[in-house]
Amino acid sequence: MQESLAFTRLLNHLFGADVASLMRAVGVHPAHPAAPFDNTFALELMVACGLIVFFIVVRLSLSVDHPNPAQQIAEMIHDFTGSQAEQVIGHGYERFQAFATCVLLFILFNNFIGLLIGFPHIITPTSEPEVPLGIAVLTFLYYNFHGLRVNGLFGYLKHFAGPMWWLAPLMFPIEITSHLARMLSLTVRLYANMLASDLITLVAFSMIPFAVPVAALLLHFVVSVIQAYVFMLLGMIYLAEGTAQEH
Repeated sequence: MQESLAFTRLLNHLFGADVASLMRAVGVHPAHPAAPFDNTFALELMVACGLIVFFIVVRLSLSVDHPNPAQQIAEMIHDFTGSQAEQVIGHGYERFQAFATCVLLFILFNNFIGLLIGFPHIITPTSEPEVPLGIAVLTFLYYNFHGLRVNGLFGYLKHFAGPMWWLAPLMFPIEITSHLARMLSLTVRLYANMLASDLITLVAFSMIPFAVPVAALLLHFVVSVIQAYVFMLLGMIYLAEGTAQEH
């Protein structure tokens, strides 16, 4: 078992026994019953709590005349995700902007944790497959739910049948398989890129020249931004397809 961060130990001390009992009750047997929380979960929980605190601070300090730095940052993020959503999803994009923004920021800051990889016990949460998989499953459920909500059951199923009725027996299983594969695609793309970036950074830190680790950290930063953006963008594309209505 990997050595734990102080926050991980705190979580296991406060909630470990109860969580382990709950996992066993639903048929899941934790690898470490005394410490079911690992560093990956602790770090992504810290990111989630940090984002919640940030949004609360922004909400409580909103000002039209004297916006503070937190509000200005929030407005820039809102404008960016809004412009992307408007271009990809089109009319009615506002309903989905909050989800897209949360996905972008959650992935981005989990990726950025890899910039601290030289510190003890620090890992990039998104370089562990379960984290990208969890976000991918949530995205899959989200866009399919809204596809069903907008089009109804039979209207949404028409999306899988193809443009011509006589192609439906062929297209339906292909489209279903394609949609299920999106979870795998989203997971592997994020996981593989962040794992490779972590490995490159670790190798760079094992070298003596100062410029090599700096270049690796810069590369990690760029990869982190690109992968968070691509994940958000693909989620928007899936939402646009799922909520499209025939006229």
